[in-house]
Amino acid sequence: MNHRVQVPWRGIGIAAVAVAATIACMACRAAENRELILATTTSVQDTGLLDVLLDLFTKESGYTVKPIAVGTGQAIELGRKGSADILWVHSPDDELQFVAEGYGTNRVSFMHNVFVLLGPTGDPARVRGTSAITNAFRKIAEAKSPFVSRGDQSGTHKKELKIWKQTGITPAAPWYIEVGQGMAQTVHVANEKQAYCLADRSTQLSLRKMIQLGIVSEGDPALRNVYSLILVNPVKFPKVNAIGARALQDFLLSARTKKIVEEFGKEKHGAQLFYHDYEAPGEEEVNVQCPMLIAK
Repeated sequence: MNHRVQVPWRGIGIAAVAVAATIACMACRAAENRELILATTTSVQDTGLLDVLLDLFTKESGYTVKPIAVGTGQAIELGRKGSADILWVHSPDDELQFVAEGYGTNRVSFMHNVFVLLGPTGDPARVRGTSAITNAFRKIAEAKSPFVSRGDQSGTHKKELKIWKQTGITPAAPWYIEVGQGMAQTVHVANEKQAYCLADRSTQLSLRKMIQLGIVSEGDPALRNVYSLILVNPVKFPKVNAIGARALQDFLLSARTKKIVEEFGKEKHGAQLFYHDYEAPGEEEVNVQCPMLIAK
């Protein structure tokens, strides 16, 4: 419904008119900005899920999304600099700190998969069948079997370091190898070196026909891998595309996206890659148009 407001122009100063004009211009610029930057993790890109979801979002909303797939640590740093509009990350402690320091808002945990420990067929450290991940890591260290680490401050790397800390062991060269690469590249390096490595199950499933490494330890509750969405704070960074970021967040949390995520990979890999945990408040279609242009 449109409401016509009669404005008594007599007595309104030039400054007040200028402020109103500035606000109107800002609203126009926001409405016209159809590009946004998503800082995310390599696992959602390497599996192909990111392309599927962003293609659909762009088609329906008109927004063009530039994804920057890096480790979670790097993604959060982009957010700290205001160089991204929205984050899709998986390192809960770092995420909470990011929001607490005022860099992010509207953090929503919405999806998960699990980490698994991969190892060579020969299993030199005799890890296979060890369900407690800390015990599996201890066996690798005791045997000094090669272990390849992402070494990039990603969510996976942070999880791995947390497990090593729980064992009381500080891994070191020459058997401990840090590569500073994304998830898929790290798995390939471990495969070439016939080494152990921690990986998310989604990446393992997407690569299993290309590698000889197999799962040697899984099922520990500590290996749950939760993904969250965080909007970069527009109060701290006025130039971020807050409207576009919120539209993308709403789309990713929707009931329809949930169905896409839960079906993704089943036909190609024979198993579910990700689990969408967020319960949308309603079954109606999510409107991914600019919220500023929708009458309330």
